[in-house]
Amino acid sequence: MLLTFFINSPKDYMLPCLSKKLLGIECFGCGFQRSLVFLFQGEFVAAFSMYPGIYPLFALGIFIILNFFFKIKYAEKIKITLVVLSIAFIVINYVLKLTN
Repeated sequence: MLLTFFINSPKDYMLPCLSKKLLGIECFGCGFQRSLVFLFQGEFVAAFSMYPGIYPLFALGIFIILNFFFKIKYAEKIKITLVVLSIAFIVINYVLKLTN
């Protein structure tokens, strides 16, 4: 019930970006909340276009949870790869936002 309420009216609960409000410049996390809402609503392409780093971050989160319960071979290498991939997506998206 609560999740349905959040998904139906997400704009009422989103936090403003202080960097954008105070400095007029988007931060590295701008778009993450809206992307997460799109992801919960099943709009996967819209989620990616809003914040491309959502999928590597989501994969990292799922992997960390699975690794907590199950012993996974090469877990550290996989975590490092997912972290680097997430950072790359976030930085590239940020640079593209600044140049456009």
